Amino acid sequence: MERPAKKHRGEEGSNGDGNGQVHAVEQVQMEGLTYVENFITNEEERELLEHIDRGQWLFDLKRRVQHYGYKYDYKNRSINRSMQLGALPDFLNELIDRLMARHVLSKRPDQVIINEYLPGQGISAHVDKPSLFDNEIASISLGSTCVMEFKHKATKTTHPVLLGRRSLVLMKGAARYEWTHCIPARKKDKVDGRQIPRQRRVSLTFRKVVLGDD
Repeated sequence: MERPAKKHRGEEGSNGDGNGQVHAVEQVQMEGLTYVENFITNEEERELLEHIDRGQWLFDLKRRVQHYGYKYDYKNRSINRSMQLGALPDFLNELIDRLMARHVLSKRPDQVIINEYLPGQGISAHVDKPSLFDNEIASISLGSTCVMEFKHKATKTTHPVLLGRRSLVLMKGAARYEWTHCIPARKKDKVDGRQIPRQRRVSLTFRKVVLGDD
């Protein structure tokens, strides 16, 4: 069952007490952000990681990535029809079927990026390029929890949000376009006064490509 995303205050640089702490007890009031705990089961998580690790990892970035459907050009921040990689594999289509059946997404994704984050790795603040990708961005976390930090582009308000293993986060509308999101590069997250060491985390991000002639 879908729920509003949890709100976590107090990470350094946010609206909290500035001590680097994230609280996992409040509800975030961010238009367009949805968080679903345990979107997949333990067994599904294990099977997905096995499928992914049989795939071809690329080393375009400091972290390892896999591209499905379309290859994304990180250097030029572009996608075009020549970058099409073919049909998505069955294990991804099965997840997409679930996203569609549960009305998480209104349009079927045709591009998936899989990112591997080892402890200490992250991703800088960004908005998935609006001219390349449609309104809805969905991401599933495997292997480890981590904090994703959202920052409003105009007000600079910051919300650190704890993403649990096997969870789903959906960004659309305001959450998609008006807030940047990032994963701070660190080895631990402080949540409710506890240091939570990060482990290997793999994220699957589902997007609908917008081509110039569409």
